[in-house]
Amino acid sequence: MKQVVQNYKSGELALLDVPVPGCKPGGVLVRSAYSLISTGTELMKVSEAGMSMVGKARSRPDQVAKVMQSVATNGVPATYRKVMGKLDSYTPLGYSLCGVVEEVGAGVDDVKAGDLVACAGNEHALHAELNWVPKNLYAPVPDGLAPRHAAFGTVGSIAMQGVRQGESRLGEVALVIGLGLIGQLVVQLLTASGVRVVGVDPDPVRCELAERLGAAACGDPASAAVEATVAELTGGHGVDQVYLAAGGGSNEPVELAARLCRDRGRVVDIGKCRLDLPWNAYYEKELDVRFSRSYGPGRYDPEYELEGRDYPIGYVRWTERRNLACFLDLLARGSVDVEPLVSHVADFGDAVETYRSLKDGELKAVAVLFRYPERAGETAAPVVAVPAVAVPTASRKPSPVRAARTPVRLAFVGAGNYATSMLLPHLARRDGVELATVVTTTALSAANAQRKFGFAGATTDLDAVLGDKSVDAVFVVTRHSSHAELTRRALLAGKSVFVEKPLALTEDELAGVLAAVEESGNDRLQVGFNRRFAPLLQEAKKRFGARTGPASLRYLVNAGRLQHGSWYLRQGTEGSRFAGEGGHFIDTASWLLEADPVSVYAVAASGNEDLQVVLRYPDGSTATISYVTTGAPGFPKETLDVLADGKVLRLDDFVRASVHGPGKWVSSRLPKARDKGQSAQLAAFVKAVRSGGPMPVPLESLVATTAATLAVRAGLAGGAPVTLAGAR
Repeated sequence: MKQVVQNYKSGELALLDVPVPGCKPGGVLVRSAYSLISTGTELMKVSEAGMSMVGKARSRPDQVAKVMQSVATNGVPATYRKVMGKLDSYTPLGYSLCGVVEEVGAGVDDVKAGDLVACAGNEHALHAELNWVPKNLYAPVPDGLAPRHAAFGTVGSIAMQGVRQGESRLGEVALVIGLGLIGQLVVQLLTASGVRVVGVDPDPVRCELAERLGAAACGDPASAAVEATVAELTGGHGVDQVYLAAGGGSNEPVELAARLCRDRGRVVDIGKCRLDLPWNAYYEKELDVRFSRSYGPGRYDPEYELEGRDYPIGYVRWTERRNLACFLDLLARGSVDVEPLVSHVADFGDAVETYRSLKDGELKAVAVLFRYPERAGETAAPVVAVPAVAVPTASRKPSPVRAARTPVRLAFVGAGNYATSMLLPHLARRDGVELATVVTTTALSAANAQRKFGFAGATTDLDAVLGDKSVDAVFVVTRHSSHAELTRRALLAGKSVFVEKPLALTEDELAGVLAAVEESGNDRLQVGFNRRFAPLLQEAKKRFGARTGPASLRYLVNAGRLQHGSWYLRQGTEGSRFAGEGGHFIDTASWLLEADPVSVYAVAASGNEDLQVVLRYPDGSTATISYVTTGAPGFPKETLDVLADGKVLRLDDFVRASVHGPGKWVSSRLPKARDKGQSAQLAAFVKAVRSGGPMPVPLESLVATTAATLAVRAGLAGGAPVTLAGAR
């Protein structure tokens, strides 16, 4: 299928061939009929992409701050790879469309195939022939409403949420600053609510349009006529509300709002304009400044948008889906008219040229629609859900040795940040490796990975990859909640499997993986515990030498706080942070101490995710892992000490290491990079797949580390040490 994409690094716009998205549970697959170009938001992104790197940095200082923090935590090389990987990727455009339901996912019962729906979301209502849309981001289109009008649903919801934030009342007077697409819709919604509206915009054509759509008067912001009109309509008191629907770097909209607003009036920011509030003006009138967050309550909440968990109507009357449905109803009843806003309708095949014309100013428009072919040639491949199976208790059988093949053909399931910055760059340039297929749930991420790393194919159909006998190994690099099930399926398909940590989030998931090993006789499994492969740590362990007595190991992990909205915070589905990351540190400790833990004791600080985990080993050695989220962001992320037999091993964040004892060894003060072992681990895995030899880490060790990680949760709940089953 075709999709409009942009490379943020080069500014290139393209109509790209990408795989058809699968129809996942909890949503519907929608074939686009019309999608709307947001001439404000989207053109701002297009313009930013055309800037120099310095210009991009100046336009997004928030992102620059994140980059600098990443440099402090991960080092320059890793940060550079990550940033360049994100910049040099195709990103989608679009967030408002209308289309026909092609397929209905499990758990959806309010629409059926063939129904017309309006869709929202900058990840789900894209300029693409097909989109998978979760339940709370679509709404059925009322009978009789034209699809081209229903495509305005998302931007209408944005305008509606802004009006709701203003709490307008019958008979009040409002000022709308900025009469672009959102501003024109705000004018109509206010007028329909019985509010008299004054509009402000430097473009006389837009002012005339707003007056035709119900504004009492409109004019240039510098015109004295605007102030005179406000004085006449309000008896000299000033408007009750001001809606900032303008963009740009000027502070004039904020200053004009203060000048024309009444005492204790409301100022609502809907657009993205400069907000240097003149303190005296806003203080003296005690103005109420409010922000309108996109489509309404539910926006940016993954449990609402992705998992379909609605807010009770008694507590949240107007969610983003209810706003969407309400705006469609207003359109259907003729209370709002969007046809006068349509400046141009372009065939989807002309998308790139349309954006170019808008950017260059050749096409001056309030709203532009893409019109899609009635039926594209391809059809979506359904995704078949795998039912849960009972997990038998059985011992593992030896796995058969597979014939060696050169080159080793690899398939990736998932192509997120970690896969594209830490795994694929090493594999793409490795001799004897062929990247066969990349599988993702979103079409564009598969296409990006195929373009950047040279995969022979890209798809959203996992079954086709698992059934491909030419694929030697499958990499599972998806979100944590899917690791165990995907690993189980790949093992049953006879593939060697590399799964990023964690292997499992529950004891049942771990048992399911082991049952797959038992059923298939295939134990060709590696978990992404890469730190034991780090060259600096391996050298330090060698210098430390053998020990005769028990050791004391201390591992401080300065994990830091997560950004709001991170999927790591979704503990209900993705597990705790330690469940996701803790295996790294337990595996490292067990490798250094050359044994698997026999018990786990964990305590947590109140009110945050800080943990102290104490592991006990068969020879009396102990490992204490301090997993801290409240430390200083500039402090190194990982520091480790091992003390035994009068010797001390010290590791400072994979940058420096030292061993103190009868002699002293200190690593170079000028390390090339912070190498945490990903490249060496991948080399060992590929070698094992090619030769049929043992996996880099024995299955028993992988299981023991996973069991110890899971035991942390049980230890926290019980407040006592947890003895690990099968501990040796």
